[in-house]
Amino acid sequence: MKILIADDSRVMRQIVVRTLRQAGHGGHDIVEAENGKQALELVQSEQPDLVLSDWNMPEMTGIDCLSALRASGSTVKFGFVTSEGSDEMRERAAAAGAAFLIAKPFTPEAFDDALRSVI
Repeated sequence: MKILIADDSRVMRQIVVRTLRQAGHGGHDIVEAENGKQALELVQSEQPDLVLSDWNMPEMTGIDCLSALRASGSTVKFGFVTSEGSDEMRERAAAAGAAFLIAKPFTPEAFDDALRSVI
C-alpha cells in the first residue's frame, strides 16, 4: 500500500510516519508532500492508496486539495491528521469525502482505528 502524507511541517510528517509504524502500519510505501498543491499533483503521478493530510497548509489547504481531487473524479481514500478537531471541521471533512479525521495530539491507537476502516 502507498500512503501520501501531506503536511507543511517536515517534523510532523516524520511523526506521522513513526506513529503509523507504532500502530502496526509500518510496511507501506510513503510519499510526502509539503502542501495541498503538491499533494494534488502527487496523487495523480504516484497513485497512492491513501492520503493523510493536514488541514491548514500554504499554497492549498487540505480541504481544498480533497475538494479538487473529488472534482477531478479521484476516489483515493483521504483522511485528515490535524489540530482542527471540532465537530464543524469533522462535518466539513466528511461532507467533502474524507474517510476520517484524526485530531492532534494523536495516539497509535487512533491511527489504527482510523486506518482499519479504509485498509
